[in-house]
Amino acid sequence: MNIRTIEWKDNRIKMIDQRKLPNKLEYVYINNLKSLWQAVKTMKVRGAPALGAAAGLGVYLGIKNSKAKTYLSFKKELDRAAKYIATSRPTARNLFWALGNMASVAEKNRDKSISSIKKMLFKEAQGIIEEDRAACRKMGKFGAGLIKRNDSILTVCNAGILATIDYGTALGVIYRAKEERKKIKVFACETRPVLQGARLTTWELMKKGIDVTLICDNMAATLMRQGKIDKVISGADRIALNGDSANKIGTYSLAVLADYHKIPFYIAAPSSTFDLSIKAGGEIIIEERSKEEVTSLFFSKPIAARGVKVFNPAFDVTPNNLISAIITEKGIIRPPYTGKIKRLLTG
Repeated sequence: MNIRTIEWKDNRIKMIDQRKLPNKLEYVYINNLKSLWQAVKTMKVRGAPALGAAAGLGVYLGIKNSKAKTYLSFKKELDRAAKYIATSRPTARNLFWALGNMASVAEKNRDKSISSIKKMLFKEAQGIIEEDRAACRKMGKFGAGLIKRNDSILTVCNAGILATIDYGTALGVIYRAKEERKKIKVFACETRPVLQGARLTTWELMKKGIDVTLICDNMAATLMRQGKIDKVISGADRIALNGDSANKIGTYSLAVLADYHKIPFYIAAPSSTFDLSIKAGGEIIIEERSKEEVTSLFFSKPIAARGVKVFNPAFDVTPNNLISAIITEKGIIRPPYTGKIKRLLTG
């Protein structure tokens, strides 16, 4: 399956509308910041690395038609675009990492012409995309070394092609293992309430010819007790300095279950997902989303009593003591994580 989740095409942003999957593979074209913000907020595009790409391209989209004559006025436009994009989703580190990269490129080249800075910003946005493509393949290579022939792997949410540019983090490990001719079986949690596992992960894996079985989220413990799971691999949206990792809600539950059943639990994420300014997971801002995601099936068919109160955090945090290893494009980090993460990522 040769697709790209998001790219710059015909002077605008082209992305897969992930809300339409698995029934329809449909692309949307974004030519203004408001539409980009809506696409991120409503999860037409999602997955931390893909959001990093969206942020980079979004900043360029916001300033490409700037008529500013001075750097200061141009910088005000850039900052306004970046701040607006930053309000879309608060947890994914890659989004803010990309915004920071774009601002840094502008500042380093402030003495150049505005047209030159625009070109450099476009180059940086494209660089963010290419960096993700390369990082995912390196992660896949490192992670595949943890996979044995005939392993059964449990995963949650979608950490594959659709969460990145064209390969994946957690699923990238699985794709690489298949490329190495390792026979594997995957169990995909449906991932309530928006069903990224059911809609996206199963679609990807089937397109890739990988043996996948869909399960409801509350079936994982039974599979583990029956000895049908050898490893659990998930992605991450933000990782603290000590290794605490935020990922889609339900990931923490799987880590607790894996620990109880003595099953390795792995996180796969690029260095852009790490937030070295956060010492521990308690500092990670957890996005709370609309109650309609829980009370209605894709906002159209009610499935709960009208007026019921709803708690709908999009993510939870898995503490580092439940994580067997973190797979990155720079290598595999094993516990204890404090110190090792910073040395690997900054060394």
